[in-house]
Order: sequence, then C-alpha cells, then structure tokens
Amino acid sequence: MASLAGRRMIVVGGSTGIGRAIADAWSAAGADVTVCSRNRPADAPHLRWERIDLTEPDQARERLTGLAAGRVDAACFSAVHYGDRRAHFSDGSEAEWRRQLAVNVTGLWLTLHALLPPLRAAGPGLFLGVSSEVAFNAGPGRSGYAASKAAAKVLLDSVAQEEDAVRVVQVLPAGMVDTPGIRRRRAPAFDYSAYARPSSFGPVATRLALTAGNGHHGDSLVVDGNGDWASANDRRPASQSVVRG
Repeated sequence: MASLAGRRMIVVGGSTGIGRAIADAWSAAGADVTVCSRNRPADAPHLRWERIDLTEPDQARERLTGLAAGRVDAACFSAVHYGDRRAHFSDGSEAEWRRQLAVNVTGLWLTLHALLPPLRAAGPGLFLGVSSEVAFNAGPGRSGYAASKAAAKVLLDSVAQEEDAVRVVQVLPAGMVDTPGIRRRRAPAFDYSAYARPSSFGPVATRLALTAGNGHHGDSLVVDGNGDWASANDRRPASQSVVRG
C-alpha cells in the first residue's frame, strides 16, 4: 500500500467509532494524525490528541485555529450528537435540539472555517465528512438528528461547489454500525452480528487520502460492512427508521 508518510491529518470527533477508525487507518498508512475530541482516544499512542468541545464554540474555535497554523493535508469531521434515544418531535427537548445543532452543524462550520485555508495550501487538500443515511431519508423519532445531519450534508455539498483547491467528499454507512454510541442505546444482550464495524471505513478513507479525493469531489460514498463503497448517486442509502434505539 502507498504511504501517507509526511502528511498531517486532523480528525474532529475521532475518539471512538467511525472517526477513530479513520484516524487509525490514516496513522497506519504513515500519516501524522491529530484527533480532536472531548475525551482522549483510548489505547492510541500512535495518535496525537487535542481536547476540543464543540458545545463550547469559543474554545473550539481557538483550538482549531491553532491547529490550522501548521500544515494540514486532510481533515475529517466525524463529530456527532445523536441524542439519548429516538423520540417523536413533541417529546424532544429544546436543549437536545440545540446540542445537535451545536455539534452536527455549527461544529462542522467552525471546522471548515479554520481548516479550509491550510487545506487549500496543501493543493489539493481533502475534507472528509462522515454523513448518515438520515440526511437522505427523513424518519419518525429522529427529526432533530435528521435535520442537523441534512444541514451538514448540504453545507458540505455547497462548499464542494465553491472549492477548487480542496476536494470535499462525504462517506456514510450502508447500514447500522457497531459503535459506542449505538451500544449506549441498545439492551445489554443485543446481537450486533449484523452490524458493520467502524474499521470498514479504513479502506475508503485511506484511498481518498492517498488520492486527495480525486474523482470523488462533491460525492457521497455509501460504505458497506465489507469495506466496499459506491456513490449515493448510483445507490441511494436505505432508511434505518425501522431500527429502534
């Protein structure tokens, strides 16, 4: 496999789940990777860590601006706030809605604002957004999450149409993924055998980093549990509304 040695990558929201898998894959390919998250990634001597809390925009802006002062070849935004559980709109709280917007939308905006300049200087840099099928499919019990993820997708779609020096690509799982966030919302005896693993995102993330997203600028790639992927233009992601939790 070709090497990412000498390249500097930043993953916002990379302590666990898909973001952590992308950080691990980039690091394994030789990149210098900094994870930005509230909590330090466990068992990760190969990763740098910067504490950032996207619900504290002043703190997040300061830390992201500091990271942007150096070289940045690729960045990934994987931070997300789902909510404690699925709930109908009338049962949701304003506090949860504001947190979803703060992390999923404003956090992405802050990250783009800070990191696009050094990514342009990389010529071309890669900005990788972790999306969700919910951005394509509305569904009951997740209006706030769906609205914020749809806003994030359209934000990145719009930036992709503006940028020439940064390639913007989004990735999303074809189905459910076994992550700590999902496990917090499932019963202790739940069977995860049909769920994908976050590591399935490693191959596509590495390929996109090696090519700086060449051929995929502005696209959303649907990733299967075996690591294969296809454009959402050719394969609309299936709704997960029937899955509870």
